[in-house]
Amino acid sequence: MPKVTYILPDGSETTLDARDGDSVMETAVKNGVRGIVAECGGACACATCHVFVADEFADVVGGPGEVEDDMLDGAVTDRREHSRLSCQIKMCADFDGLRVTIAPKQV
Repeated sequence: MPKVTYILPDGSETTLDARDGDSVMETAVKNGVRGIVAECGGACACATCHVFVADEFADVVGGPGEVEDDMLDGAVTDRREHSRLSCQIKMCADFDGLRVTIAPKQV
């Protein structure tokens, strides 16, 4: 199972095993990670699962698609260079060790 580390706005970290195919958002919600609101349940319709992908994984994970890009423009926390919606990042072996920082405000 690939591992994903969530860095909370207070700097604390939680590392979890993720199932292949589950999104970074699903993994967080299933495991009670604070800060991922996920109001739309992963439909890319709310921008309440905003994260910043660590620089070393930005190329591996890739950038947002068109709809996700539009949603990020309306996120409560201003987007950054490696902003993504965690519902749109599906975990796989290539993403093992992924580190994401949860945006400080989601709603």
